[in-house]
Amino acid sequence: MANQINLPSGWGALTRFSEEFDSKFMITPTQVIGFSVVVLLLRIFLGAFLG
Repeated sequence: MANQINLPSGWGALTRFSEEFDSKFMITPTQVIGFSVVVLLLRIFLGAFLG
């Protein structure tokens, strides 16, 4: 099944895409959480020391 997209028959906003997705950057949920923590810590550091 290549590029299968299922749309509801009504005006609903529900969309189901194929589970397979190819990308140059494969980011795991753990990496997203880690990046968010780094940004949060940087924000706190800048707010505390640079006013």
